[in-house]
Amino acid sequence: MAIRLLLTGGGTGGHLFPAIATAREFQRQYPDTKTMFIGTKRRMDTESLRSSGFESRAITSFGIKGKSPLQLLKALVSLPQGYLEALKILREFRPDVVFAVGGYVTGPVVAAAKRLGIPIVLHEQNSVPGMANRYLSHIADRICLSLSVAAGYFNAKKTVFTGNPVRENILNLAAERRTADEKIILVLGGSQGAHRLNVLVPEALRALKGKVDFKVIHQTGKKDAQEVRASWQAAEIDATVEPFFRDMAEVYRQASLVISRAGATTLAELAVIGMPAILIPYPTAADNHQLKNAEHYVAGGGAMVFEEAGLNAEILGSAVQTLFAGDRLEEMGAMMKKLAVPDAADRIVKECLTLVGGQQ
Repeated sequence: MAIRLLLTGGGTGGHLFPAIATAREFQRQYPDTKTMFIGTKRRMDTESLRSSGFESRAITSFGIKGKSPLQLLKALVSLPQGYLEALKILREFRPDVVFAVGGYVTGPVVAAAKRLGIPIVLHEQNSVPGMANRYLSHIADRICLSLSVAAGYFNAKKTVFTGNPVRENILNLAAERRTADEKIILVLGGSQGAHRLNVLVPEALRALKGKVDFKVIHQTGKKDAQEVRASWQAAEIDATVEPFFRDMAEVYRQASLVISRAGATTLAELAVIGMPAILIPYPTAADNHQLKNAEHYVAGGGAMVFEEAGLNAEILGSAVQTLFAGDRLEEMGAMMKKLAVPDAADRIVKECLTLVGGQQ
């Protein structure tokens, strides 16, 4: 079967990685699948899509939530242009189904798909839906959820729990038997709201030197790499520091414990691998959705969560020391893996095909 699949979304890797994983699953099952992405003109989107090897286009679109009056006006004025650009691309590509993963770019694309009578599938990664998915859910045909707790925000007749697709190399790592001979702490500062983590974690772990034998791998984001590298060197702690790691599977392979924000895609990857985590949600994330994401994994026994506002180096250091004592990490890892949905991409493919079949 030759499926013509159009995917849209972007603004963060958390949006794009599940879309790319779904596209690859389509192509694995149906090698004749033709795929196109419509994203934003942001560098993050264009680089991620270029590296994926899929054909991609960008339309005019700007964010609305939390913007200044001038930025909001610019975004609203651009909507008709983005809609016409999306309409042109859809008419040329003629997709069988549109799969939207969130972000402001999806609005014009989904509206154009609705105008042309193309089936629409939304994917919501977070426990609290973003603005785009909330509004677009009214015209979508199916809504796929990564976390069942998000179901209350949507029409129950349209929703289905699929989980959050993760990258193939992460799935391959999950299938291997992991051994952690060394205690290696992976710190995922990321790019958004990372600075507080990048400062706090070296301060917290400095106090553990001599009490716990460990190493550190620290992803800082672009701005803080030099400062963080100097912090670890001053503490005389063995740390590998980089702004970003391209091969996350290899980084995960080495780690015993992750200290991270609580983005939905990162959490889905940690669950698939069975990686215990200390989560420090980004406090200004929209609708505090990172805290709610984290609470799902804490309730399942795979993670600990600390809100940034009440956290200091002493509390964090004590938590790490406690986890490295006894079998707690192993137990948390096993519980984390029970929360995983490794076949999420396959589930989404099936939902898309159900709609495509209804059109044929």
